[in-house]
Amino acid sequence: MQYEPKNFEHLLGTEGFSEALLKNHFTLYQGYVTNFNKLNDILVAMEKEGKFGTPEFTELNRRFGWEFNGMRLHELYFGNMVNGLPAQTGGKELGEGELKQKIVEEWGSFEMWEKDFQAMGAMRGIGWVVLYFDAEAGRLFNVWINEHDAGHLSGATPILVMDVFEHAFMLDYGIKRADYIAAFWKAIDWSVAESRLK
Repeated sequence: MQYEPKNFEHLLGTEGFSEALLKNHFTLYQGYVTNFNKLNDILVAMEKEGKFGTPEFTELNRRFGWEFNGMRLHELYFGNMVNGLPAQTGGKELGEGELKQKIVEEWGSFEMWEKDFQAMGAMRGIGWVVLYFDAEAGRLFNVWINEHDAGHLSGATPILVMDVFEHAFMLDYGIKRADYIAAFWKAIDWSVAESRLK
């Protein structure tokens, strides 16, 4: 079964994100889907040919998580963004539900969590910031993901994902990452984040 790229063109016109930036980002995401499908097909063929102990088999399996997570993290990122005015979408403000309650329990206030999440996004380096929910302990964690395939919390659910690789902001903001983070914050679809907690 081949993965199909999802269509996120409804995000075109989102305030703070140029059409060129978004289209480039969509193309990059589609590349992850294509590369994952190709890699999976190659590995299936190698398995059928019994090439389990070869260096190629080893290295391609190491690449497997990179391509899959590159695909899925972009889907989560674009999926927790919304285009339009709050009155039209109903998702741009976090209501007083379970997610906000858990954030306040973990950080003491929504504002403290927001500062922590945004400060992680402003750190030097490339990667992702993910708000994870560990259902086993009922806890939330802000996590820095340096590379797609390393740093994830096993078994935890991604609730909110922010891309802080240069391709997510450089075209519009240059090195002003804080301005990108502010634009992303205005485009968060909190109703999606709340639904992921469930």
